[in-house]
Amino acid sequence: MKKTYKIEVDCANCANLMEAETKKISGVANAVVNFMTQKMTVEFADGEDEKAVMKSVRKACKRVEPDCEIEL
Repeated sequence: MKKTYKIEVDCANCANLMEAETKKISGVANAVVNFMTQKMTVEFADGEDEKAVMKSVRKACKRVEPDCEIEL
């Protein structure tokens, strides 16, 4: 399953770092963070709990940029 979320990120470099960190999370098959559109697309692995995975994604993104927001 693939879902797109609105995200607030301050710079393109931070968006790239968030994308890289998100791809490392268990349950994420693929992720794309687009700085220009302020959107994050996450493809979940089969059978994964979307809410649990997104909690981990949010935590990882906050480590990169503490004031980032992801609208779930």
